[in-house]
Amino acid sequence: MARGVGGHGPANIMKHIKGITFPTTKEDIVNRAKNGEGPDTEDIVDVLGKIGEKEYTSPAEIMKEVGRVSRETKESK
Repeated sequence: MARGVGGHGPANIMKHIKGITFPTTKEDIVNRAKNGEGPDTEDIVDVLGKIGEKEYTSPAEIMKEVGRVSRETKESK
């Protein structure tokens, strides 16, 4: 599983989207994160805003996509 974004682990990201129902869309994920619980809301919303436009069927699928975004961000620096 992805280590997280900017030092923010999967548990912190999942706190921000707590209660989300599956299947879900990127738009729903980002909107939930904006109102989610936990520190670093802005950073997490920014990363979730970069995930692919598709239907997500599980938390693991979201975290896999977050890991991809995180790797691409690191590689571009």
